[in-house]
Amino acid sequence: MSVINQVKDIFPESCWPDVWLVGGAVRDILLNQPVQDIDLVAAIPPVQLETAGFRPISPASSSPIWFKYVPEIGKIEITVIDAPSHLKQDLRRRDFTINALAMDLNGRVVDPLQGQSDLASRQLRVCSELSLQDDPIRIFRAFRFAADGWNLHSETIQQLGSQLWEDALSTIAVERFSRELQKALARTQPEQFFGLMLQHNLGSSYLPELFRMSEVPAGPLQYHPEGDLFTHSLQVMQRVAAKSTDPLARFCGFFHDLGKLETDPSLYPKHHGHDEAGFKPAQLLCERLRLPTAWQKALAWTCRLHTKANNWEELRTTTKSRMAEQSAKAGIAEILPLVSSADKPDGSGMDGWETVLQVTAMTTAEMGIDLDAFQQMPVEHRAGYLLQRRVELLKIVMTPYPKSGKHPFSLQGT
Repeated sequence: MSVINQVKDIFPESCWPDVWLVGGAVRDILLNQPVQDIDLVAAIPPVQLETAGFRPISPASSSPIWFKYVPEIGKIEITVIDAPSHLKQDLRRRDFTINALAMDLNGRVVDPLQGQSDLASRQLRVCSELSLQDDPIRIFRAFRFAADGWNLHSETIQQLGSQLWEDALSTIAVERFSRELQKALARTQPEQFFGLMLQHNLGSSYLPELFRMSEVPAGPLQYHPEGDLFTHSLQVMQRVAAKSTDPLARFCGFFHDLGKLETDPSLYPKHHGHDEAGFKPAQLLCERLRLPTAWQKALAWTCRLHTKANNWEELRTTTKSRMAEQSAKAGIAEILPLVSSADKPDGSGMDGWETVLQVTAMTTAEMGIDLDAFQQMPVEHRAGYLLQRRVELLKIVMTPYPKSGKHPFSLQGT
C-alpha cells in the first residue's frame, strides 16, 4: 500500500482535502526512496485529530505537534495550521527547499520554492534569509546532507558566512548536534561532515578536538606522509567506511588517535603513549556529546588498544588473548581490526583474530576444564588459570600441522 493510502486510512474522507504530506516524506517519494518518517500538515480541528488517535506533544506551542504511532507505518507527526491557505507559509518556514514540499492525498505536489528543481540537481538551498537563524542546528543538518552527497547551494554557503554562530550554537542542546553527527556517520561520505565543520569554522563548542587536529602532526613523515592528524584521521575513517556502514566503527576510526592531542608539542612529531593517553579524553568527549555509553566504551578502548592491534604479529599469545577479551567486553571485537587495518599504509589485517576471539569466548567445559576442581581453586587464581588454558589452546590451534593438515584440537563443533 502506498504512503498516501496509508494516511487516508487514518482519517475520514471528509478530512482528506485538508491533509498534506510534507518534508522528508515527500522528498523520499519523489526520489523513489523508502519513506522514513511521515510528517503531515493538517487544517483539522483538534477534536478530529483526537478522534483519529493523535495526541499533542507540545500543547504550549503556538504550532502544536500532534503525534501517533501506527505499527504498519511508524511514527506520524502533524503540524496544525489554521486554514489550507496557510500551507505555503508553513513550508517557507522550513529549513531547505527540498524539505519545503507538500503533497496532497491525491498525489499533487505543492512547491512554492522550486524545491523539485533543487531535488533534481541535489542542491541544498535555504528557504529564506532567516532559515539558519531560526534554528542554527540546521547548519549541521546541512553538513549531514552533504555527507549523503548533496551540494550546498551558494545561498546556503553565503548564509553560513553571514555571521558568527558559536554563541547561538552554545545555547542549543548538544544532543541535537549529536543526532546529526550520528546520522552523518551512517551516510556515504561521512568525511564531509567533519570537513565542512572545519572549512566553515563551525561547531568548536561541540567538538573542540576537531579544530586542533590540523595543528598536530600525525607522526614522523616517513610513517605519516599525509602530515597532520586531521588528514590522517579522515583517511582512516574513509578506509573504515569502505568496509563497514556501522556509524560507531567510523566514529572510532576518526577519533582513534585522540590521545595525540595530549602530546607535549616539544615531543612532536612522535606521540609515545598516545594510545593510553586517549582513553580518558575519549570518555570525556562522548560524555560531553551525550553519546550512548556503548559509544563511550568503544572509543576509549579503541584508543587504548589500536597500537597493539597494529603490531599484532609481534604480540605474545598471552597479550593477544587479553586483548581479545578486552575487545569483546568493550564491544569492539569487529571494530578494532577494521580500525587497525585502516590505520596502516599496507592495510594488513590481524591474522588469526577470529580464532583468538573464539577461544577467548569458550566456556570452561569447552576448554576441557574440570569444573569441580576449578571451583575449589582460590578465586584470585582463577583468572590466571583461565588465561593460561586459553594460551595453551591457542598455541595448539594456531600451530600448523603440514603432514596431516589437521590439529589434534579443533574449534569446529564448539
